[in-house]
Amino acid sequence: MLATSLPASTSATVPFHVARSSASDETNSPTDVTHAPPVLPVPLLDVSRGNNPLRNEILQALADVYDSGRFLHGPQVTLLEERVARISNTKHAVGCASGSDALLLALMALGIGPGDEVIVPSFTFFATASCVHRLGAKIVFADIDPRTYNIDPIEIQANITDRTRAIIPVHLFGQAAAMDAICNVADGCDIPVIEDCAQAIGGAYHGRPLGSWGQMSCTSFYPTKNLGGLGDGGMLTLSSDILADRLRLLAGHGMRPRYHHSAVGINSRLDTLQAAALLVKIQYLQQYTTARQENAQCYFELFQQAGLADVRGDCAVGLPYHDPAAFHVWNQFSLRIGNGQRDHLRSYLQQRNIGSEIYYPIPLHQQVCFRDCGYADGSLPHTERAAAEILHLPIYPELTRIEQEQVVAAIASYYREAYRSKAS
Repeated sequence: MLATSLPASTSATVPFHVARSSASDETNSPTDVTHAPPVLPVPLLDVSRGNNPLRNEILQALADVYDSGRFLHGPQVTLLEERVARISNTKHAVGCASGSDALLLALMALGIGPGDEVIVPSFTFFATASCVHRLGAKIVFADIDPRTYNIDPIEIQANITDRTRAIIPVHLFGQAAAMDAICNVADGCDIPVIEDCAQAIGGAYHGRPLGSWGQMSCTSFYPTKNLGGLGDGGMLTLSSDILADRLRLLAGHGMRPRYHHSAVGINSRLDTLQAAALLVKIQYLQQYTTARQENAQCYFELFQQAGLADVRGDCAVGLPYHDPAAFHVWNQFSLRIGNGQRDHLRSYLQQRNIGSEIYYPIPLHQQVCFRDCGYADGSLPHTERAAAEILHLPIYPELTRIEQEQVVAAIASYYREAYRSKAS
């Protein structure tokens, strides 16, 4: 079910902090996840598990920067840019201070401003739309494909006007948006596409790496991302020499040479310490991706064993849809919990120390700060339903099978109790 054919970016190996198998794997005997009670807490995220095996290597990399004194514009930044450009199959990569800044810089490089319109999904993190607002342009929200949660190319087409100046598809939760259809729509209207790859570094669509489809792409190195740093950091990838030069200018106050400003830019640099740490971790990106894919496959198998893979009566557990054209990197594992039970199930899991999260509980078009965009409740029905039903489970690379069994067992227990309560 999971795509596995993408050129390897590295062959490095690092021991996971926690064993990824259980006794049930060794005996090849089926695990009865419906009756296995949770024993230990299962955190939604555990950044330390991934960082601890690399502690000495990362500390040495940080010490090298410290001793050099080149905290900005150090050689590690250039090396990281080169590595990310290779992964994305682009000519350039430009570091910046965050994924949010990457989106803002991309729009600035295109000259987006008042009177312009930018089409974005409403079902995404705030930064995808806030960058449009900051430049005085009009946010145009488009509905999603209810299977992938990504922006729907048909909805993009329906929202294009003669003022549309950019489209920002988001590769949400690690799965590629339908970039072939999106680019066909955009190319037909000569509209630039900016990919939001914040959750999908290393992903691909029809075998083509994400980050290489649009005119520019933006990624984030926030610690919980698939390639997470030790704080904030971001990067843009692209193949245009002109736009790459423009991005570097704008990210440095529009200053070139020193104290000569040809544009009003911002101060957004990827510092050398972050780049040094990321250079260590990027060696293992392929391994992290494989582990996430294996964890996703394990969930599918466990839910099938538990009889929760289909909608049955009042038990509505929708497993993630995987677009067969996508090389899915599984930043999140997203359940659809129907019949108004999502919040009850999440509370049930919290009581049993099982981590879960809702990304995103309030669509952007319903946020108070964007109410003046003019979207009434019900205007984006697929987006609003997803926000009401989605629940995310732990899927980080170091998650063990035993922990996954506990997660699924708790969900199965919830539905058993719900059935008993209804029967009585």
